[in-house]
Amino acid sequence: MIKTLYKPFQHWSEKGSVYLISDTHFDDDDREFMGYKISEQEQIYLLNECCHKNDTLIHLGDVGNPEYIDKLKCYKILLMGNHDTASTQMEKYFEEVYTGPLWIAEKIVLSHEPLQITFGSQTSVCLNIHGHDHSGEFYRDSYHLNLAQNVFGYFPLNLKGLIESGTLKNITTAHRATIEKRVEKNGIRL
Repeated sequence: MIKTLYKPFQHWSEKGSVYLISDTHFDDDDREFMGYKISEQEQIYLLNECCHKNDTLIHLGDVGNPEYIDKLKCYKILLMGNHDTASTQMEKYFEEVYTGPLWIAEKIVLSHEPLQITFGSQTSVCLNIHGHDHSGEFYRDSYHLNLAQNVFGYFPLNLKGLIESGTLKNITTAHRATIEKRVEKNGIRL
């Protein structure tokens, strides 16, 4: 179980691992233009190698042909992307469908497109895990993680592994940023 997830999302990790992907673009005409090097069948095979029956796969949008999703054995969640059709159509293939960004833990926000989330003018307060950007940039900075399949590779990201790697340790929470700003302004020591 990933206890750092907010309570409404902890069920994702109750029985297995949580994985994330973005921008599979199954059967989309511009896959080759975007630099996809493997077929849809190979993508599904790799996903099934990682994501098993009790695992959760969060797709950060731009699924392409959702019929491929039926070939996955895991619990499936979708954050709609700019290429995805109406959420009512996607609910047939996913157990949970969200139409906007999702703040799932104190320092983690999931979205399709990269977000700039700051406190004041300088302090970033979360890691934004997203897709959408096919330019080849893996990390833009220490506050963004681009999971577009042609950029990240064709394996999903293990969320618990990311959290345990220490990636979040240098991110200041919004609460801490508020306290530090007050201390700086008033010379208060807390």
